[in-house]
Amino acid sequence: MRRYAIGRSLTIVPVLLGVSVLVFSFIHLIPGDPALTMLGERATPEKVAEVRARLGLDRPIWRQYILYIGNALRGDLGVSIVRGDPVASDLLRRFPATVELALAAIVAIAFGIPIGVASAVWRNSPLDSLARLGALAGVSMPIFWLGLVLAWFFGVQLRLLPTGFRLASGTAFVPWTNFVVLDAALQRDWSTLADALRHLILPALALATIPLAVIARMTRASMLEVLSREYIRTAEAKGLSRRAVILRHALRNALLPVLTVIGLQVGRLLAGAILTETIFSWPGIGLWVYESIESRDYAIVQGVSLFIAVIVVGVNLVTDVLYAAVDPRIKYE
Repeated sequence: MRRYAIGRSLTIVPVLLGVSVLVFSFIHLIPGDPALTMLGERATPEKVAEVRARLGLDRPIWRQYILYIGNALRGDLGVSIVRGDPVASDLLRRFPATVELALAAIVAIAFGIPIGVASAVWRNSPLDSLARLGALAGVSMPIFWLGLVLAWFFGVQLRLLPTGFRLASGTAFVPWTNFVVLDAALQRDWSTLADALRHLILPALALATIPLAVIARMTRASMLEVLSREYIRTAEAKGLSRRAVILRHALRNALLPVLTVIGLQVGRLLAGAILTETIFSWPGIGLWVYESIESRDYAIVQGVSLFIAVIVVGVNLVTDVLYAAVDPRIKYE
């Protein structure tokens, strides 16, 4: 297992290198001059040339890439073209909001496994039909449409939940780590904690709906396949309880493809966060990237894309290593 984990970790290097090349190339293919964007259209050619030289944009693209990767390995993702702030520091300041939203969505996604198990165990029952209908609806709804509908229904019509930001306006709360829910709990500020959780419900629900539906469908299909195997009938013939057969034998063997899907959904969560955070004005990296694309702040888009790629590749590595823990029949050479 240790040898596999080390070998699998080494494969991350070329993957991240390829991602960095693609991101860097695509950013430089976008029309427009960052120096001109930074100075404004009335800037003199001399001033534009000076800024281009300061940013290193006058060098060959391959030298720009080597310089960028060298700085990135030291934790320097560049400087915002529009604001002039270091990208890395702003990223660390905004990332907790996205993590908080993603964790809340993952909690919602976790319900997909029991829904899929129940749907498979009581196949063709009204519960199964309802679960399949809900999963089909969840997969079919785009995030931006679902987010707008949730905001309109629960925020505008019923006025039960807030439709934007992490806290109510005017809240005099100073977080310690920018994880508002955690900080409010540590400071025992229960009113702020309740307010933060209320603000978290709608964006987390919008972000989690599609992954939850995918996992529920995958769990159902995998469980149905496992329940038809001979060793399941053998376990039942030995007198094991229905609960032991389902949880100890069927579910554990059915989790392998589900783990794969869960690992892939992490990338979708981060990609979907851009739309979700934009709709609900959630101050995370998704909204930050959207605003940066509008203002052509290429340094931010480039840095965040590389950062998300590292997270997605790391999660896939963890998923691969967990395979053996779920299914002991798997032996890695």
